[in-house]
This record gives sequence, structure tokens and C-alpha cells, in this order.
Amino acid sequence: MMSTEKYSPRLIGKYKNEVVPALMKKFSYTSVMQAPRLEKICLNRGVNGAVSDKKLVDVALDELTLITGQKAVSTMSKKDISNFKLRKNIPIGARVTLRGEKMYEFLDRLVSTALPRVRDFKGVNEKSFDGRGNYTLGITEQIIFPEVDIDKVNKITGMDITFVTTANTNEEAYELLKELGMPFKDAAKKEA
Repeated sequence: MMSTEKYSPRLIGKYKNEVVPALMKKFSYTSVMQAPRLEKICLNRGVNGAVSDKKLVDVALDELTLITGQKAVSTMSKKDISNFKLRKNIPIGARVTLRGEKMYEFLDRLVSTALPRVRDFKGVNEKSFDGRGNYTLGITEQIIFPEVDIDKVNKITGMDITFVTTANTNEEAYELLKELGMPFKDAAKKEA
């Protein structure tokens, strides 16, 4: 007999039951709706050498699709740059935007499995906020994600992951991401 209970990612429950009450207490919000929340996660990847080899963009698209579970799209060049042999509207990168359940699933996998696999990992930098409550994390190797088969990787490349929140300040966004499990460097020092 099939259960009728709908699947919900672990972090959605954690956000509703633990993160929102903690943020309301810390920033003394009067309503649950004032608590900042994660809007979307954007993954962006520029492909070095995409001008000379078009297959590199396809590989980047496939890897991003594997990592996120959502189809990635290629980014096109905006203008001609003769020094780089670059023409307008040539695919030079890959990107994907995650929202809703897939966003929480990806964040859970990133925090619990991928980031601990980084060599000499001491936490992520807490200074990468933009002043408007968004956080960008740079990853140097795509092989930290268990979905990527190391044997099929012919080139180690990185990517940028941007967490877009509804927070108004860096402090609110920092607390939101910390409560969701993001391992910041200074948080590890305070606990030790």
C-alpha cells in the first residue's frame, strides 16, 4: 500500500521548526513573515577554453545537471572581444537556478556531503556577503560532489554558488545560513 504523505526535504522542516523561531528570538521580529528565507540558489560556471572547444560547455552543462538534479543552461557571450578570439552569442559557460524543494535538497547535500570533502576544510569564508543579504561561495573543484564520477572528469574546474535571501542585512543572512547548517569559519572558532 502506498503512503499518501508527500515528500518534503529535511531542511524545509528544520527551517520552519528551528530556524524561524531562532531568528525571531535573535532579531525580535513580531511576525513569522519578517524572518529572512532562502529565495534561490544560483550556480554559475565559466568554461575556460570554450571558444576553441565547444564540447567543454556540454561537459559543464552535464556536470551541473548531475550535481543539481535540474537542467542547466549555457551562458552566451555578450560582445565580441578580439584578443580572446570571442564572438558575440557563443556559449562560454553554464548556469542553473534552484528554487523550492530542489534548492533545499541541494543545500542539504552541499553542507552535509560536498563541503566536508574539500581538502583541508576549515569552514567557508564569512566575508563573502554583498551587503544586501546575499552570499556567494566559490568552489575550486567540482569533484567534491559525489554525483560527479572522478574517472570521467578530464579537467578540474570550479564554480560560484550564490545564495539569494530575503534578508535586508548581512547579519540576518549570516544567521539564516548558519542556522541552516552552513559551516562558517568564525562559527567553528567560537564553538571550539
